Amino acid sequence: MIRITRPLGAPRRPASRRPAARTLAAAVLAAFGGAFGAACTDVTVAPQSAIASTNVFNDPGAYQAAAAKLYGTLALSGPGDANNCGGPVPCTDIQGIDAGFGQYLRVYWNLQELPTDEATIAWNDQSAGVQDLNSQSWTTNNGSITAMYARVMLQATLTSEFLRQTTDAQLTARGASQQQRAEVARFRAEARFLRALSYWHAMDLFGAVPLVTEDSPVGGRAPAQATRQQLHDFVVREATAAREGLPAPRRGDASQYGRATQAASDMLLAKVFLNAQVYTGTPRWSEALQAAQRVIASGAFSLDPQYRNLFLADNNRSAEIVFAVPQDGARTRTYGGMTFLVHAAFGPDAGGVQAGRDLGINGGWFGLRARREFGNLFTGLTGDVRGNVATGVNAIVFTPEQTLTLTRQIDNFNEGFRIHKYRNVTSTGAPGVDNNFVDVDFPMFRLADAYLMYAEAALRGGGGSTGIALGYVNELRTRARAPQVAAGDLTLPFLIDERARELFWEGHRRTDLIRFGQFTGGTKLWQFKGGAANGTATDARFNLYPIPAVELAANPNLRQNTGY
Repeated sequence: MIRITRPLGAPRRPASRRPAARTLAAAVLAAFGGAFGAACTDVTVAPQSAIASTNVFNDPGAYQAAAAKLYGTLALSGPGDANNCGGPVPCTDIQGIDAGFGQYLRVYWNLQELPTDEATIAWNDQSAGVQDLNSQSWTTNNGSITAMYARVMLQATLTSEFLRQTTDAQLTARGASQQQRAEVARFRAEARFLRALSYWHAMDLFGAVPLVTEDSPVGGRAPAQATRQQLHDFVVREATAAREGLPAPRRGDASQYGRATQAASDMLLAKVFLNAQVYTGTPRWSEALQAAQRVIASGAFSLDPQYRNLFLADNNRSAEIVFAVPQDGARTRTYGGMTFLVHAAFGPDAGGVQAGRDLGINGGWFGLRARREFGNLFTGLTGDVRGNVATGVNAIVFTPEQTLTLTRQIDNFNEGFRIHKYRNVTSTGAPGVDNNFVDVDFPMFRLADAYLMYAEAALRGGGGSTGIALGYVNELRTRARAPQVAAGDLTLPFLIDERARELFWEGHRRTDLIRFGQFTGGTKLWQFKGGAANGTATDARFNLYPIPAVELAANPNLRQNTGY
């Protein structure tokens, strides 16, 4: 069984040369792991409390350090340094899988991208089960699926415990000052947002999982499994409540970067509402449009003039990113996250692309490729900077020596189309602070997605204006140097393809394909879907991942998803 570990303290990290504007990455991630006491908790039951006023919150900075852990679970494998695994401070919060493979962002990305037309991986790591993700053939024993389940339950555990320990009664008992109370109020709103975010991931990936909150009994019986409808209602309620306690986004305010604001909560709500028909059977297009429009109307964000700048080592400077998972070559030293996405996409057969000069890294991991069908989305769009194959080392997406076809086998790294979307160099060409661990932040939510969600919701009958929707889409096309779209061509089939062209490799594709009825079945095929070279129809059960077998065995309250 995968188990959660929460060790005390964090190792010393080298000083960062990143800009001071990285605030939470610098001030909070530096304190990662320092707030939660040591424990080993079964992910299937409500945890025993590892936090007490006597051992944690007597320190004035403890509340910030505890909040740091909540953000840190998205960015890191655990409190330890990835280069010192096996030391006194473990480098992973969960056991049973390699620390890099089991890191939250990496395993989430794998589950969202590898079973789709956007990505494939050449590796054969049996413990992580990545080849089964490639072909939509996973089982209840898949290591990556089990790790993702553990990750969302860990986040639910930590955020709920933080909320349990920061009530007004607890603060009064500890003699908290007014300044501390104000600070903790924001931390509590952030914790609620982060918990809602992870429960959205759980609802989207698994359908129904246990719902652990600050009101859950500590210890005792295994928790009951919430329905998907109950999880949907909880996420909406929590994201809405969190929004009330979060600050409004402020344009150019570096202190907000990497932290939740009202706009981040609105993006989460837009995502949930956009997929509500999948989750509950009831569409909520109007609410999706309204949430997306709030982000747009806030005025705090604008499209980055250069698409490629969104995915470089100084992308924290972009005014387009609404919520990011910060990565720092000096502080976030993990073999998951963006380190994985930059290194795994590179190998020696890169044409003119060089690891150090163009990608800012010390070598490649020979892993990630795109499939033929994704490359075909750029057919006829030779000027589109998002997928231009003609500009050699300056191409954002493809390198010219690759073909679109995986001709022999999916685990051959020398076939398929290479993508170098993420690069550990700055917009001026300077390398990141470390050539192994990267500085590129993960853009979980950005303004372009709000534009596309507004457009889709408007086309689906959510109100708004199709004229405004067309304007938003053409703003993205203008930046991409792609042809403008006429009103009659703004259709749902166009939008699912445009979402892929704009948001590829950002962790959206599986969810989008399911919403459009194209993920399983035979409506849309791609290479090695279902294991066949040219793709074959797959069973509808794969629209949800299974509850891991080890969790079913440990918690009698869990019921498996249909078909597994």
